[in-house]
Amino acid sequence: MMKRTRNTEYSPRLDIQNIRPYWFLIVGIITMTFSHLTLNIDIVGWFSMVPFLVYLNITRGWKSKLLFALALVVAWSIIVLKIITPPIPYMLIFLYSIPISLIHLPGYLIWAKFRERRFSILIFPAMMVVLEWIQYTFTPLASWGVAAYTQTSSIDILQFLSIFGMAGLSFLIYWVNLSIATIIVKKERSFLSFTLPVSILGFVIVFGTLRFEISKTKGVDTITLAAVGTDSEIGGLPLPESIKNEIDIENILRRTEKAAESGAKIVSWTEGSFYLEPSNEASWVQSFCTLADESNVTLVASYILLLSESPFWYENKYLMIDSTGQILYSYLKHQPVPGEPALKGTDPLQVVEVEGIKLGAVICYDYDFPYLAKEYGDINADIVAVPSSDWRGIDPLHTRMAAYRAIEQGHSLLRSTRFGLSAAINPYGEMSSQMSSFDKNNKIMIAQLPVKGIKTVYSTIGDILVYLCIAFILFFFILKRSS
Repeated sequence: MMKRTRNTEYSPRLDIQNIRPYWFLIVGIITMTFSHLTLNIDIVGWFSMVPFLVYLNITRGWKSKLLFALALVVAWSIIVLKIITPPIPYMLIFLYSIPISLIHLPGYLIWAKFRERRFSILIFPAMMVVLEWIQYTFTPLASWGVAAYTQTSSIDILQFLSIFGMAGLSFLIYWVNLSIATIIVKKERSFLSFTLPVSILGFVIVFGTLRFEISKTKGVDTITLAAVGTDSEIGGLPLPESIKNEIDIENILRRTEKAAESGAKIVSWTEGSFYLEPSNEASWVQSFCTLADESNVTLVASYILLLSESPFWYENKYLMIDSTGQILYSYLKHQPVPGEPALKGTDPLQVVEVEGIKLGAVICYDYDFPYLAKEYGDINADIVAVPSSDWRGIDPLHTRMAAYRAIEQGHSLLRSTRFGLSAAINPYGEMSSQMSSFDKNNKIMIAQLPVKGIKTVYSTIGDILVYLCIAFILFFFILKRSS
């Protein structure tokens, strides 16, 4: 007689009846927690979903699926909790954990329903990759929670991003997780559940190691850049007093001069370096232009322009100022963080020529959206400055996430970060220089980056793997209807 619980029933081939199903949910919550966001362990990502998949494999009925959905929300709530530190409110937990869980849930449930069908081993990774793509392309949640981010410290494996982007790495992670779960439950190995995913994983490791190590054997021309930090702690209302704000601006100007004296040709300030009002913006901007001209630097001057205090409304912007003091263009943050009262930018991304380099820039959360980085890949940017503002809970995770865009598109990044890690990142995702705003330092990071980017497969083919996954899903269900 098959053993039952109130909410679940076992599959006839189950040979692990002595383990109650809810234990798989508990273990799954734990493994998921240690695979995502801060304090993650990269290797756990390759089996973090196995307990959840085993649970879905050995249980049936809508009650068991409801219990799974609850466990998934709990897992993502704990994961998001790890990044909640002052001044971030706890309500942010559910603003991210519930939507991410609901986005991922259909992938699990559709696989569970059709797991006995032919090619079902591939429907789970295909579904999850498409759902992730929908999230980071069409929703304000960006790419937070994507499986590929479980490997932020594995630089060799991350080289695979240069071929298929995050979709390729996520697909492999989901595939390996399902393969392990399938082997545990069915006690059998097949070409699709063992031989092929293991072979591809082996290729990814060998390819990544060779790509990264060979890059170290090549000498490249470099340029000196600098990330300049701020003393400002602006984060909403009430705003810092005007005297304190002016002192913060003057300190940034002095640091920029010192960076130029150290040889920097490009200087980027952090996001939210200070605030200006429409009444005094023009006079201060003239000072920035004069500074760029006299110091002979190209300046990415990022700041907040206050539009209104009631309601609170502002422009989160930067000015691209060349070494002659000319303003080349103004940029507004294209993807304000959900809840950020900032005017959304819509102008196409562009690059400027600096010392023979194609230089572009975005602001912080913008580079959590791969499609924006792809725009810079399309116009062959060599270096992209990323003025940013983080908080303790996502430091240094957010900077490591930005490195994915460098590998995908083959350009370097200069990420100048307030309340976090500033870094100069080359096209292989390596941080050649870094500086934490939480350390005691002069808030000036001098760095060297290659003057030229590199062409990657992904920058050429884009999200073709995602489209192939969509085609496979359609094929799978057409095959189901005809059978």
